[in-house]
Amino acid sequence: MIRSVSLIAFFSFLITPLLFSQTHPYRWLESYHYDQAIVSRIHPPEGFSRIEQSENSFGNWLRNLPLKPGKPSVKLYNGQLKGNQSAHFAVIDIDTGNRDLQQCADAVMRLKAEYHYSCGEYPFIHFNFTSGDRAEYEKWRQGYRPRINGNKVSWTKSAQADQSYASFRKYMNTVFTYAGTYSLSREMESVSDPNNMQSGDVFIFGGFPGHAVIVVDIAKNQKTGETAFLLAQSYMPAQEMHILNNPNNSGMSPWYIARKGYLRTPEWGFDEGSLKRFRKDE
Repeated sequence: MIRSVSLIAFFSFLITPLLFSQTHPYRWLESYHYDQAIVSRIHPPEGFSRIEQSENSFGNWLRNLPLKPGKPSVKLYNGQLKGNQSAHFAVIDIDTGNRDLQQCADAVMRLKAEYHYSCGEYPFIHFNFTSGDRAEYEKWRQGYRPRINGNKVSWTKSAQADQSYASFRKYMNTVFTYAGTYSLSREMESVSDPNNMQSGDVFIFGGFPGHAVIVVDIAKNQKTGETAFLLAQSYMPAQEMHILNNPNNSGMSPWYIARKGYLRTPEWGFDEGSLKRFRKDE
């Protein structure tokens, strides 16, 4: 009897990952392995515990993002190696595309859109172009496409309705082409106290160029009240998304401690007031 139970448990262990791999919410992957997720690979600093996240939340989706095994080099969109290989702790297992499009703000928008797509929350997928015009995925799904004439944007129905993931990715490439840190920063609301940050918040400087990094996990120290967080980025040229090292504290890296004031990351510095959040209705 004991042997039978052990065999059942053994085969259950074999089957569960297969079933999960068919239903995982990371659509760009053929299969998903929980042991390579951020939450499995990167443990909180001593004295800290990850905050609770509801099962279907953006925060939980982010902390379960898949990482490539080990610590591979970061590659650019064209397959070449990034010049600076000291900035990252791990590489996120997500494609970059073969065009110089998915840069810093684009990576933030890609993650936000992928999350809503995985939940079937299509009306929440929309971003503003640098011109200020709104690009709604719902319109795109219905066959509407933007016509760009200088700073003027009009949407006309010029394609068949398409709900496929491939069409969604084409929509995102269009967003990457016509949006950036400037437009994204104007869409978001400020977070005044870094200790109140949430996963999915973004440190962002909207400019030409600008930069953006996204909070992908949070832990708390109940004794000290401190907040620790992980950051992910893409950069210029378009490159693989990666978890950032902490250049300020190698003993804490890759975790950062939330504090007011200037935030130094390996390739950019953010002034106080740079932390922003997607609006609740979006």
